[in-house]
Amino acid sequence: MDVIYLDHNATTRPADEVAAAMAEANAELWANPTSVHRLGQVARQKVELAREEVAHLIGAKPREVTFTSGGTESIKLAVEGVIGGMADGEEAVRFFTTRVEHSAVRELAGRLEEGGATTGWLPVDGDGRVTEAGLREALEGAVSAGASGMTVLSVQWANNETGAVQPMGIIRDAVASARASGARVVWHVDGTQWVGKGATDVVESGIDLLSFAGHKFYGPKGTGVVWARRGVRLRAVQVGGPQEREKRGGTENSVAIIGLGVAARLADDWLADPAEAARLAGERDRFERELIGRCAELGVVAEVNGVGVERLWNTSNVAFRGLGAEAILVALSERGVCASAGAACSSGSLEPSPVLLAMGMAEARAHGSVRFSLGRGTTRAELDAASDAVVEVVAGLSRVMPT
Repeated sequence: MDVIYLDHNATTRPADEVAAAMAEANAELWANPTSVHRLGQVARQKVELAREEVAHLIGAKPREVTFTSGGTESIKLAVEGVIGGMADGEEAVRFFTTRVEHSAVRELAGRLEEGGATTGWLPVDGDGRVTEAGLREALEGAVSAGASGMTVLSVQWANNETGAVQPMGIIRDAVASARASGARVVWHVDGTQWVGKGATDVVESGIDLLSFAGHKFYGPKGTGVVWARRGVRLRAVQVGGPQEREKRGGTENSVAIIGLGVAARLADDWLADPAEAARLAGERDRFERELIGRCAELGVVAEVNGVGVERLWNTSNVAFRGLGAEAILVALSERGVCASAGAACSSGSLEPSPVLLAMGMAEARAHGSVRFSLGRGTTRAELDAASDAVVEVVAGLSRVMPT
């Protein structure tokens, strides 16, 4: 059975060039890149070339890039590292984020609060985007604290479930205004879903810290990146050696880093032609129209979540009224279609997505929402076949679970 993979926001298959580069590195560049001998220095050279490729992808300088084991560690290093590097231990620390973030950020907020930080949740609208009024209200406290307090703001670039892109310009201007009024604000962005899919210029963006992971853009799992703007100090969260300019201890995973460099170069090349992302966005929109129309013929209401704002070109989150996402996903998997929804709990069942609930969505609608995420190579034929499979599944389920 041919598999139609529409779960690229979860992970991507490493590109052939990435796999080949890693195989070669595993065979020939296995030495410790911290060693001073020739073998080690050859590995070091390849690691630094990968750093250059990653830096170029986001418009940064190589020395500003730190490699980690993945997106979750990158978030932890960026947030806890900047607090440890720039707070003096006596001043008040405030951490603001949203409830539509990845769990790596949401759960970190709770950990920071346990450690004495004041945490706050920025309000979002029905599409999951930060409201300007709520953001400016939150930053008023930073202005009041002035130089005696530190505020860390963490807002994702694009949502992993709906693809909604945050209003980066509005956030940038609000942060700049707060700083102009004397506030100490550091802005972290989780770019895990954005980097490799959208053009990224960290210098122009106004952000201070960016974290992302290689396996979201055809690189290997186990690779992550933290970019820190010059002047933003990070204290190592994982200690134990001089690696990564003392920002992250531990022998570098040089084989995976080399693969990450190749993935970054491929992403850079792909992003050079914006028409390709526009074409795939059109295919995504066509897929959604087909689903909504064909489900309506069955008497099932299908609605796209987050459709009213800018979205990632590859992401579609569809709510099937009266149906459960878990049943849909299982039936789709049996037909060779891979998609996702919700968050897996300890029982193995799917709970309604906390991200969708945070957007103000009714629990029943959230429970029936399925995410389809395209890749660079997704074809119209695959989307047509997936649409057929979804309609077949919805028709069957609607007979036993009448809407």
